[in-house]
Amino acid sequence: MTTPRSDSGRDVLPVSVGSYEKPSGGALPLPRSSGVLLHVTSLPGPYGAGDLGPEAYRFADFLEETGQRIWQVLPLGPSGLGDSPYSSPSTFAIDPIFASPDLMRADGLLPDEDPLHGGGDVARLAAAGDGSKADFDAARRIKSRFLQRAFERFEAGKTAVDPADFEAFCADHAHWLDDFALFMTLREEFGKVEWTAWPRKYALRDPEALEAFRRARRDRIRRRQFAQFATYDHWKRLKRYCNERGVLIFGDIPIYVASDSADVWTHPHLFHLDEDGRSAFSGGVPPDYFSETGQRWDNPTYRWDAMREDDFAWWGRRFEAILEQADIVRLDHFRGFAAYWEIPAGEETAVNGTWRDGPGLPFFESMERRLGRLPLVAEDLGVITRDVRDLIDALGCPGMAVLQFAFGHDARNPFLPHNHPRNLVAYTGTHDNDTFLGWWERLASDARKKSEYDFARAYLGLDERPGQAVHWAALQTLLASPADYAVFPMQDLLGLGSEARMNTPGAPYGNWTWRFTPEQLTPEIRRRLKRLTSLYGRTGGE
Repeated sequence: MTTPRSDSGRDVLPVSVGSYEKPSGGALPLPRSSGVLLHVTSLPGPYGAGDLGPEAYRFADFLEETGQRIWQVLPLGPSGLGDSPYSSPSTFAIDPIFASPDLMRADGLLPDEDPLHGGGDVARLAAAGDGSKADFDAARRIKSRFLQRAFERFEAGKTAVDPADFEAFCADHAHWLDDFALFMTLREEFGKVEWTAWPRKYALRDPEALEAFRRARRDRIRRRQFAQFATYDHWKRLKRYCNERGVLIFGDIPIYVASDSADVWTHPHLFHLDEDGRSAFSGGVPPDYFSETGQRWDNPTYRWDAMREDDFAWWGRRFEAILEQADIVRLDHFRGFAAYWEIPAGEETAVNGTWRDGPGLPFFESMERRLGRLPLVAEDLGVITRDVRDLIDALGCPGMAVLQFAFGHDARNPFLPHNHPRNLVAYTGTHDNDTFLGWWERLASDARKKSEYDFARAYLGLDERPGQAVHWAALQTLLASPADYAVFPMQDLLGLGSEARMNTPGAPYGNWTWRFTPEQLTPEIRRRLKRLTSLYGRTGGE
């Protein structure tokens, strides 16, 4: 069996690699540096959506080759409503569609024959589409079949995978894995409706009913545990590969969890729910410049009083899980830890909400007693009040600045790169923004924003450099920033327009599907990015 190799000639499916010692000092575990925001599903590949197989290793090689030290991803949990990674049935699980058939084959969990050329439904599904968009339904069907076959071979003792490793994984992750596998099996049993619509004995976790179901569906529950075992292993191996090459994984943890999740079903006392388990309140944000009615997220809010009783133990396990998956963590909606907007159930908009106190600094002190200093980045975009700023300052973690928010006629705008502090992650855009080119084209066509457009042209030096592509001007401006960390979505590196946008907030469907193709990442892009990264001292050298 031949192991696939990367463009640089290295094996791209390593079974084991050495350890990586994180640099010391600074707010984050790396020096002045830069990197790329690219979710796993946006990688190329044949199985409906990007996964943790050969193309992930090739991308890691690209990052090393061009001097990038950061690979930022979106939340890794199974995607939920609208295929969103921010609406997952588990905050602890990893999405099984990331599992790589190529790695499973290399490990002997699948036969040596190539399913893409072996005929049948799997081959047809895997070959479908042009690879420019993720097909999540196809990817789930494909990976489910591969994982089912791998599980059957594993249970029959036909692989070299040590059963003791599987049992150890199940024991180490039992605090979430047992209930997650049970939850997903129950969900399948009852037609994938929300858990509050299950028969009451299951919805409200009657111990005898759950135990009887476990016995009756043992094989299906164990298969879901095995899928997590395989996918976690694939992620761990990729992370090691990146770390050994000086690339750190920048993960993402949403402040809230989905109401239809194993987390809420398992720990209802930690959330504001009614007697049937439905959310009594929703998280969100009040009306502001961006929305006259605010945002209502349909996530249950936390009972912080109940969480304090056991020193935030559930959150401690949540941070332990994300720190197993990532080296740096973006804490989404950071302002909610100072104060959060709570909207009563039944309200159609976020207008009639109330500000509630968050857990504040004692929460983070509890986490650091448990885990040491946390490598956090505070998502502090939007309207940030003094209490939020004080909390960020107390923790010493960097905030975020987005270049698309910087331009106007006022040179004092804090998002302008010349105003950046060092302890900051500067972005051309995030997954929630249009691409930089898409934003630029809309700005240029809006006569009401001519002064903003003229200011941006001058600031980016486009008047002095006729013919300069605006996305390269933006990247160069960002890399030159005093901010210690610069990150740009892959779409901005490739110079793509609005057709490549990852997510449009408020649009429930049609998001998250963008993927790049290998031919888009040209030698010229590689050469130019490497030169600019070195020019502005972001290669990680001391």
